[in-house]
Amino acid sequence: MNYKSQGMFTLTEVASLNDIQATYRILKPWWDVFMDYLAIVMLMVAIFAGTMQLTKDQVVCLPEPLPDERSETQRSVTESPTKSPKTSIIPDLESVTSSRGSRNHASGGAFESTSTITVDLPDDVEHSVQRGPFNFGRPTNLEYQQYIFINQMCYHMALPWYSKYFPYLALIHTLILMVSSNFWFKYPKTSSKIEHFVSILGKCFESPWTTKALSETACEDSEENKQRFKTSVAKHLSTGSEEESPCSSTPMISRTGPKFSAEKPVIEVPSMTILDKKDGEQAKALFEKVRKFRAHVEDSDLIYKLYVVQTVIKTVKLVFILCYTLTFVTSIKFYHICKPEIEHLTGYTEFYCTHNMAFMLRKLLISYIALICVYGLVCMYTLFWLFRRPLKEYSFEKVREESSFSDIPDVKNDFAFLLHMVDQYDQLYSKRFGVFLSEVSENKLRELSLNHEWTYEKLKQHVSRNPQEKQELHLFMLSGVPDAVFDMTELEVLKLELIPEAKIPAKISQMTNLQELHLYHCPAKVEQTAFSFLRDHLRYLHIKFTDVAEIPTWVYLLKNLRELYLVGNLNSENNKMIALESLRELKHLKILHLKSNLTKVPSNITDVAPHLIALLVHNDGTKLLVLNSLKKMINLTELELQNCELERIPHAIFSLTNLQELDLKSNNIRTIEEVISFQHLKRLTCLKLWHNKIITIPSSISLVKNLELLYLSQNKLESLPVALFTLQKLRYLDVSHNSIAIIPVEIMSLQNLQHFAMTGNRVEILPKQVFKCTKLRVLNVGQNCITYISEKVGQLVQLTQLELRGNCLDRLPADLVHCRLLKKSGLVVEDHLFDTLPSEVKDLFNQDFNSNSTFGTGI
Repeated sequence: MNYKSQGMFTLTEVASLNDIQATYRILKPWWDVFMDYLAIVMLMVAIFAGTMQLTKDQVVCLPEPLPDERSETQRSVTESPTKSPKTSIIPDLESVTSSRGSRNHASGGAFESTSTITVDLPDDVEHSVQRGPFNFGRPTNLEYQQYIFINQMCYHMALPWYSKYFPYLALIHTLILMVSSNFWFKYPKTSSKIEHFVSILGKCFESPWTTKALSETACEDSEENKQRFKTSVAKHLSTGSEEESPCSSTPMISRTGPKFSAEKPVIEVPSMTILDKKDGEQAKALFEKVRKFRAHVEDSDLIYKLYVVQTVIKTVKLVFILCYTLTFVTSIKFYHICKPEIEHLTGYTEFYCTHNMAFMLRKLLISYIALICVYGLVCMYTLFWLFRRPLKEYSFEKVREESSFSDIPDVKNDFAFLLHMVDQYDQLYSKRFGVFLSEVSENKLRELSLNHEWTYEKLKQHVSRNPQEKQELHLFMLSGVPDAVFDMTELEVLKLELIPEAKIPAKISQMTNLQELHLYHCPAKVEQTAFSFLRDHLRYLHIKFTDVAEIPTWVYLLKNLRELYLVGNLNSENNKMIALESLRELKHLKILHLKSNLTKVPSNITDVAPHLIALLVHNDGTKLLVLNSLKKMINLTELELQNCELERIPHAIFSLTNLQELDLKSNNIRTIEEVISFQHLKRLTCLKLWHNKIITIPSSISLVKNLELLYLSQNKLESLPVALFTLQKLRYLDVSHNSIAIIPVEIMSLQNLQHFAMTGNRVEILPKQVFKCTKLRVLNVGQNCITYISEKVGQLVQLTQLELRGNCLDRLPADLVHCRLLKKSGLVVEDHLFDTLPSEVKDLFNQDFNSNSTFGTGI
């Protein structure tokens, strides 16, 4: 028979409902497992009952005697009192034939060999014979086909519906309960999360990194125990022999907290033999998966709600099943009275019927009810567990106490519920899973992988020499600082950029040559011993940051720091006044460089740092409005205010009596009439007003008598005042890239002038008086309109650089040969002009050039 064509299903298909047990068994607590087994037993009961009913279920019916037959039966019983009323009697075939001969003849002799039907009826049937003894075994004179017809009629009319459909109802209820138990594994919005969780959990449990991290925790505990029992020598030795064995194969990773030991941490080479590179990469991927899964699942509590709903549905369904089953259990009886209203066919109105499966179905039903009761009790316990505990919160407190991973976060919602379910299976899963929620654990993994990748030899290849001829190492975008860095004792400059988890251990104390440290977006943490070393040896510190809160607090305690460079957002509006009060502790700080977006010079800087001798502010185009606090920095010798959108020279500067250098580069200064006040700054020797919009230089510039360096390039000057050339101490004058057309002959008065730059102007004639400044070493007059260079250029015997490119010259003077210090590399002219020189002069320049080239190659 094709069962599928009749809408039925096989046991194989039913069993497929439990296929998920093996996959998701980790999420099934004992009550779910117990209910699954109960459901299987209930399913077996239903299938067994259904099978029995399909093969053997039937009723056997006998007609009730007619009234005249009842009296005749009573007489026969009276005549034979020894016969039992419940014993079947086999009638005489001839008497049956004679009494009912006409009826047999009418039936065509189909029942000629009439058989005797024998049946045992219960005691309560005796009411039909009015308490008198009833004689069974009487002939009914019904044909075999009529009995079959009567049995079929009475099966559907007299037999209660529950006797006929109980196995099918039990099967349907059991399937519904099985589906309800596993619905949260199949619902699309929960099954994806559960599948992902089980997959990650299995990988975390089996990951070599998990075993390594937990074993290291055991090692650390062993070390703590050694310290705890240090007073007992014997106990200490026994502890060491017993507890060091598990650590021998797994090197110890230092804790993330600050350490106050001066001992140098030791890196054991065998560490990577336990966790190779492939395992490390897999562990990194697991950390990322766990982080994303947590962010995805913690947002909702759908899994928890669905589990509660399906448990409530099962409980309600069980109550319903019990209610109607207990009501109909009494309807399953062995005998039934049937009135099919077919007297015109059989001659009888009532029939006594026996249900041959009644006994078996009653026992199976009682068993089913018992299973349902047990199932219901388990459901009630499940509801009690669900509502008694806060299942949408999960704490790893115990794991934190037992391990070194004190930062494992508590989780909530569906993530917490899944972990609660896992705990019912085995709490070890949660413990091992918690390793991948810990940033400490992740950092340890990164550190291990980092040290494996960045060995001493590889780091040595990245060491270079900076413009100051110092050995420098620049590390960019690493997960941490490799331990091998601190073995490079010859390093003088260390740059760490975009390393958010940078840690400086005590091992840095062996880098005795280190004096300069750069932390670019790298809020490094230091151990106590490392801090003590930096406090005493560090001289230069450069810090780049996004927000002032990223500046490490230990920076403000470096008492021997000389120069501090801060580059980042220091706007007082965003940071509620920058928190730099701790600069008071930097007793030896001399130079403070601020590259930011300040609207005023913070008063707290000027208050707490009177010992500063140099303040450099690069403001990136933000207008600096308030500068009055500068008056308090009386010891300031150098002030630089670049790109601050200043329109005039700030008056607060004139109070800085010790000021020696002033740099106002890249502002919007148009007039410098305030220069007259510089006469009070007796020590001012360097004035930088370049990259502004200055149109004229006032005559009061002559009052700044000690001025030695003057930068006026990249302005809008059209002329130079005669008063400028009264500054007898002037050594450096740069007025390049303006609109100057004439160089005054009074320039000859600047007898100390060594550097004169007039590049990019409109000069047509280079006066001979320029060559009377015999101390000139650099003369840049390129990109002008000069047509002739006097032979007197030979008077500049100290000249080392002459720029003439970009003019209208026809030839170069031969007297350049007298400029003994001028080499071909310092002569900046077009090639065709160089060819106008006499051959002996060219040979002399070429000879010098070749010798310099050879010397440079040798170096």
